Amino acid sequence: MDTSSHDSDGSLASRAFHDSPQGGPCSRRLRDALDAPADWRFLDRLAAPLADALNGLPLGRSRDLLHGVWLGHPLHPALVQLPIGCWISAELLDSLPGNRRAAGVLVAAGLATAGPAAVAGWADWASLDPPRRRTGLVHAAANTTGVLLFAASLLARCRHRPLRGRLLGLAGLTAVSVGGVLGGQLSYRQAAGPNRAAAVHRLAPPDWIGVGPVEDFPPGEPVRRTVDGLAVVVVHDTEDRWHVLAERCAHLSGPLAEGTVVDGCLRCPWHGSEFRLRDGEVVRGPATAPQPVLQARALSGHLEIRLPGAG
Repeated sequence: MDTSSHDSDGSLASRAFHDSPQGGPCSRRLRDALDAPADWRFLDRLAAPLADALNGLPLGRSRDLLHGVWLGHPLHPALVQLPIGCWISAELLDSLPGNRRAAGVLVAAGLATAGPAAVAGWADWASLDPPRRRTGLVHAAANTTGVLLFAASLLARCRHRPLRGRLLGLAGLTAVSVGGVLGGQLSYRQAAGPNRAAAVHRLAPPDWIGVGPVEDFPPGEPVRRTVDGLAVVVVHDTEDRWHVLAERCAHLSGPLAEGTVVDGCLRCPWHGSEFRLRDGEVVRGPATAPQPVLQARALSGHLEIRLPGAG
């Protein structure tokens, strides 16, 4: 799916990164360097068709497995611990005598586990908006460079060239460290992975509060309302039940009120995440966190909502 329509939002976020007053000149220059890829629009010539190709792959439910829907948060950050841990351990063993064989085994183990981590990362990357896709592409390039260097390191070790293998391993660890820093930039500073709806339960009204007359909510049509500053989406289903969810998608804050109701689920218009109306559970990713659901009741011709379990 083309996410170019979200580019302006991402660019504003990117520019906001540059305005941080913290740290000295060196710190600011480092942050500027890490922020910069989000504005490299020339990367879109590669990123856009690649994202379309990845999203078009017939992965079925395997795509949700890669996203981490079953886990409740993205799978990629957990998987990358395996190759990185192996490679750091290999370099430490290289610094001690008599451990060359063990170091080589760890380099090979890191290469074996890098594949699944990369596949999960590409699955998440394909659902990002353009600014975050640009940073993610540079992150992937650094990690790919690291993998190639470690593969060369393993080959050198197998050919009994330990010094060459060690130096290539150090270069590989440097490359994946750069990739890791960019991954942190993408995940935390640019907020590509967090649950965007995590604060809803702290913002939802604890007591019953009206959201409008029941006739304002046609059956089967998502309707947006704002209550005490909290945006919610109301769905009146064909069985005369009321469902109220947080309106901004937990994945990348897509407007669920512009989505569609499909088989008892609400589908996000941006990336196709589907949330079960009755409890907000993720039926289809790329979202991994459930969408917050509020309690609803129709009383005297008016719809009221509150935080579940309150009162």
